[in-house]
Amino acid sequence: MVFEIGAPVVPPSPSVREEATARLAGLATPAGALGRLGELSVWVAATQGECPPTPIERVRAVIFAGDHGVSDHGVSAYPKEITPAMVRMFLAGRAGVSAIARQHGVALRVLDVGVDDDLDGIDPAVQDFKVRRSSGAIHLEDALTPDETRRSLEVGATVAAQEIAAGAQLLISGDMGIGNTTPAAALIAASLGVPASEVTGRGTGVDGRALLHKQELIQQAIDRLGDRSDDPLDTLTALGSADLAAAVGFMVTAARAGTPVLLDGVISVACALIADRLAPGAVAWFAAGHRSPEPAHSLALDKLGLSPILDLGMRLGEGSGAAAAVPLLRSAGLLLTEVALLADLDLG
Repeated sequence: MVFEIGAPVVPPSPSVREEATARLAGLATPAGALGRLGELSVWVAATQGECPPTPIERVRAVIFAGDHGVSDHGVSAYPKEITPAMVRMFLAGRAGVSAIARQHGVALRVLDVGVDDDLDGIDPAVQDFKVRRSSGAIHLEDALTPDETRRSLEVGATVAAQEIAAGAQLLISGDMGIGNTTPAAALIAASLGVPASEVTGRGTGVDGRALLHKQELIQQAIDRLGDRSDDPLDTLTALGSADLAAAVGFMVTAARAGTPVLLDGVISVACALIADRLAPGAVAWFAAGHRSPEPAHSLALDKLGLSPILDLGMRLGEGSGAAAAVPLLRSAGLLLTEVALLADLDLG
């Protein structure tokens, strides 16, 4: 599937947004009493193009897995061998996101886009879209070649189209890759024009000297990028990875198709930031599932103008925070469908 760059994205229906806003104001509830749930109900209706909206029943999450060359340079509390081990846990249904997704009826799919392992013995379909093994160490070299970036974007576009064709009303982009908070922070810093000191977080739990070392490597990566930061495609090639680029393609294609995306943690939001740069207006189709403790996450959410549904201190990744927010998004949509209108009340 050819990935289109540059063309603006058509926003969710303005007329339905107005209709949903009016219906929300007319519900048999005190004005403003529904708070963020009310705001989300309007977003759900606008993205569906109908008011009241259809109940959100078919939610599909895709975990894009990949390794990162920078993980060999002391930025993570865990070794990169965890990545393939976790892919196997996803397939066995034993990961954190697996439990949450099962609880809330979210279909879960995992794809190896750049894992540095052969993953012998797993379902071959998991590797149908593999671009390469690991990425370049971003503080020393570009993560990808321009051709690999394009291929990764096309992987995401193809997968989004498949999930939409399977009936998805809402998509979630999950992640798995030891060291991936480092490229995510670098992408956010380069996109916002801020130094590494403002975006570097603990990731899997580094602190002290290790945290400072991580910050130094992120700054080195940003400095190496230079004025290429003006181009989102160059930024993604230099600082991203195959799995992150696939997530970008996934989000852009969903937005262009009019299918909303529920964002997860800092990895997901870094990709959303690049997606909105590659396809202006894509962010109107995104909602923030949660806020993680990563400083880059809050900076990117503010830039995108998104308020998180949950703020639980989660930093697991995998799509887990977004999956945990699904019930609230479902509830928000049902408010406009099932709650009586003031005009319908029998006041005697």
